[in-house]
Amino acid sequence: MRQSPDVSICECFARDGLQHEAKIIPAHQKIELLNRLSKLGFDRVEASSYSNPKVIPQFADVSEVMAGMDRQVGVSYKATCANPRAVERAIGDLQAGYGATEISMLVSASESHSDRNLKRSRAAQWENIDEMLALAKTKFKVIGTISVAFGCPFEGHVDPKAVLKDVETFAVKGVRFVNIADTTGLATPRSVRTMVRQVLSDFPDVTPIMHFHDTRGTALVNCVAALEAGGAHFDSAIGGVGGHPAGVRYGGGYTGNVCTEDLVNLFESMGVATGIHLDGLMEVAHYCESLLERRLNSRTVVSGYHSALTKKITL
Repeated sequence: MRQSPDVSICECFARDGLQHEAKIIPAHQKIELLNRLSKLGFDRVEASSYSNPKVIPQFADVSEVMAGMDRQVGVSYKATCANPRAVERAIGDLQAGYGATEISMLVSASESHSDRNLKRSRAAQWENIDEMLALAKTKFKVIGTISVAFGCPFEGHVDPKAVLKDVETFAVKGVRFVNIADTTGLATPRSVRTMVRQVLSDFPDVTPIMHFHDTRGTALVNCVAALEAGGAHFDSAIGGVGGHPAGVRYGGGYTGNVCTEDLVNLFESMGVATGIHLDGLMEVAHYCESLLERRLNSRTVVSGYHSALTKKITL
């Protein structure tokens, strides 16, 4: 019997990871990847995005991918929606019988990032959110996402009170799952602990989902800080890939997500059950490297799992 997980990890390679890649991955390979991910023990998988294909051509095949997956019972499949048109496309796929289980709606914690990433002001994006929620109604589980929640590459400091106000705004609108994103790796363990504790205290009906990037090598310690503060929901991407869309640049240097293999290795070696099949995860990590034709940013792929995990691996 596998131990019931203590944390929930959403695997984001197929969306947040691939949006960073200029190389277009064919739909059949994305489908194969998602089929493999669905069998690893993740309860949530980020499958694709309904982004404008002129802006992010990587996801022009979103409907083909959503239709082609072999879905597993107990796995929720997420797609990103930036505007009402994206939600309409998601609804179309749902009505055709192969839609997403959940959709994410994004706001930025700073005006500069909102303008750069969403091409509209924060106020205009909140108006978009209202229209998107009216369209989505009860068709999907909705994930509210707050980008640059711990600091902005353009404006620097982001007031934590403003982020908490955004959490409250989502909650008032009926959104009960809020992704708090450290988009360019400016969070610290102290700021993470404070934020997670405050969200859990002020909004007991909201589930915070922590999304850390490893821009400055702090993603793993921030995940541990969130865990210690009571957080139990995390995003990650195999190989530590991802960041800003390939055609959009913000924040210099490396922007990838916290690496799934490294996060699972760390949590499991701490005695925190993730529910992820360790041997299968390593196989899929190698498959992802073959897709992108390069070595990815996984220390665990290079060094292997912690010795304490040997008995957990099914050979």
